[in-house]
Amino acid sequence: MVAVPIMSGIVADGADFPTAFPVNLVPVPKTTGLSEGYLRPADGIETLSDGGGANRGGYRWRGVHYRIMGNSLLSVAADGSHVTIGTIDGTDWATFDESFDYLAINGGGKLYLYDGATLAQVTDVDLGTSLDMVWINGYFVSTDGEFLISSDINDPFSFNILRYASSEISPDPVVALQKVRNEIYALNRYTVEIFGAVQNPGEGFPFARIEGAQIMKGAVGSRACCEFMQALAFVGGGVNDPPSVWIGQSASATKLSTRDIDAILRGYSDTALSALVMESRPDLGHDFLYVHLPDQTLVYDGAASAALGQPVWHILKSDGGYRARGFVWCYGQWNVADPFGTMIGKMTTAVGSHYGDQVAWQFATPIAYNEGRGVQVHELELVALAGDIALGDDPMIGTDYTLDGETWSQRRYIRAGKQGERKKRLVWDRQGMFRNWRVQRFTGDSRAHLSFARLEAKFEALAV
Repeated sequence: MVAVPIMSGIVADGADFPTAFPVNLVPVPKTTGLSEGYLRPADGIETLSDGGGANRGGYRWRGVHYRIMGNSLLSVAADGSHVTIGTIDGTDWATFDESFDYLAINGGGKLYLYDGATLAQVTDVDLGTSLDMVWINGYFVSTDGEFLISSDINDPFSFNILRYASSEISPDPVVALQKVRNEIYALNRYTVEIFGAVQNPGEGFPFARIEGAQIMKGAVGSRACCEFMQALAFVGGGVNDPPSVWIGQSASATKLSTRDIDAILRGYSDTALSALVMESRPDLGHDFLYVHLPDQTLVYDGAASAALGQPVWHILKSDGGYRARGFVWCYGQWNVADPFGTMIGKMTTAVGSHYGDQVAWQFATPIAYNEGRGVQVHELELVALAGDIALGDDPMIGTDYTLDGETWSQRRYIRAGKQGERKKRLVWDRQGMFRNWRVQRFTGDSRAHLSFARLEAKFEALAV
């Protein structure tokens, strides 16, 4: 028997060999005795309640989960029950921050402050359009795409045109603001400038550009960035660069995306990329960075990448775009909601379904190659943790293969086992032969709630 790697696979696309990332399965680098890593089911989403509108973001403030669903700001309890606080205009993804006294919300080009009793919009004409905002050192700082402007330290509803600055190393517009290590990162379309606090600023802008700390890459949109592993992660690039995923720190940017991730990003229009949302979630030994695209979410795992010494990515999909967004750790659970529907939910490892809907998973192997000599494939066995199946289900999983990376064989199915069948072996026999090379692919849906440790193949070399 030959052990075949399963953490990531290869397919073919014209004259290229792109990576086949696991879909709705999470690579886990861990020595189990069976292998040096395994694939586990991605967390499912359990429905808690109907939020009455599409998810636009969430935040934890003073131990309470707050979320915008449609145009309503809600306070949400652990069981999903909620109370409407007020109205947030717009349809865009909203951002949150907090001061000692206020929860701040940026959405629809406006800035709102909530003190625990009253939600009020900042209406000072000097604020202008608010594309993004942060709170830092006692000030709310907002950008209208051209300037950065700060509130009065004693009155967060008061903005003054004397307290403004500009991001000037490049004529590209400011698209977003992020606070990292108590510094303001002003993300322009092709550059990033960093501002630090000024002592005794008087009536002027209370932050100054840190000379020499600029990053010569920028972000594609106002929500295409987030703090990740105490640094700035963003999707974008420099002038005349195609889009990539970067992490910026110490006045430089390091690419997180691989060639294959870059190729995926290149398949989206500028308009679609400008609306993407990024967020991070540290959880159970993982450091996940999510790049939410219209029809799928690309996920980078910083902890797994450090353990393996190479970038580790996987893909999450629902029926359409991934339906968990706005991760909020509150009440001892990860709270999320649906950006394409109205459901409020929480992440769960008990099932892989999304709000009760089954989702497909898939992974492929690297190329099996026997130096151009023919091989008979007598048997394939997926070594898995079986038996974690819903009562009454007896799901099927399938496998097929390609000899050229583009056309696939007829898929063959086997039973994945019922609840409690922990010793179930997942075996396909008489799997044909190949003359040159072969890639094997495995598929199922969330009813087959399985972790896969390794693939064993029984090969027989054919006579030359």
